[in-house]
Amino acid sequence: MAKLTEEAKKIIAEGGPALVATSSMNGKSNVSIKGSFRVLDDEHVVFVDIASPRTMANLKENPQLSALVFDPNTGKGCRVWGKVKIVDKGELFDSMAAEFAQKKMKAQHLVMVTVGEVEVF
Repeated sequence: MAKLTEEAKKIIAEGGPALVATSSMNGKSNVSIKGSFRVLDDEHVVFVDIASPRTMANLKENPQLSALVFDPNTGKGCRVWGKVKIVDKGELFDSMAAEFAQKKMKAQHLVMVTVGEVEVF
């Protein structure tokens, strides 16, 4: 498990949507934009699954992902690699589901990523 640096946290908070890459067990890859990608704590990032059937199918087969956040205004970016836990109930899920319900979006799942490696560039 790796810890997110303050610089990585700032890039994730300010950089805009993340590109999340997944792969099925047989190697079928997928990249999806996640506007809900955010820091949970020093060792975890999270995002909400609104409508990502291929991402979720891949993560159920292979719980590894990589994510990239890039801020074109500063030229700074951050890559995160980690292992996911899919959550569909509990306080954190309820809180984030309520946030997105206000935007007329239904949260299907919450994807919590334990950071294995982080790189700022």
